[in-house]
Amino acid sequence: MHEEDLIIRPAQPEDEKELSELNRAAWSWLSEVAPQPPEGEPVFDERHTPDQFRLALLDGRIVGYVRVVPPTPLVSNRHVRQIQGLAVDASVRGRGLGRALVEAACAAAREDGARRITLRVLGHNAPARRLYEACGFVVEGSLTEEFLIDGRYVDDVWMARTLVA
Repeated sequence: MHEEDLIIRPAQPEDEKELSELNRAAWSWLSEVAPQPPEGEPVFDERHTPDQFRLALLDGRIVGYVRVVPPTPLVSNRHVRQIQGLAVDASVRGRGLGRALVEAACAAAREDGARRITLRVLGHNAPARRLYEACGFVVEGSLTEEFLIDGRYVDDVWMARTLVA
C-alpha cells in the first residue's frame, strides 16, 4: 500500500451502511465481548455519532475505522480520550492500516486538547496488543478473568499513551 492511496477522514452519516457491513464482517471473539451484531444493525445512534469515527478508505471503499470518545462526561477527565473500537477489513490487514488509524486517533485526540489516550483490549488478542505497543501504548493494568468468552476466561487489559511531550 502506498501512503497516498490511503485516505483517513471523519465519518459522515451516509457512511453508515458500509460501516455497518465492515463492523459485522470484522467481528470476532478475539476482539469482542458481545455477540456479532445482526445484519443491517445501525452503527450510529445517540451514543455512537459519526464525529467519533475516523475511517480508512482505499479506492473509495471503507476498509477500517477507529472510534475515539471521552471516557467519561466528567470535567475532571476532559483531558483523556479513549479508543472504543478499531476494525480493519481482513482483505487489507497487515498493510499498516491499523497503525495509521491508531495514529489518526491520537492526532485527533491531541488536536481536541487531550493529554493522554487510553483503551481496553482483551488479553488474548495478541495482534491488537502488538499493534498498540508499536504505537507507544503501555499496559497500565489488567482485570484478571474479567470476561467469559467462548468458554474461556479472558483478561481485560488497560493500555494508555501520553500525547504530550
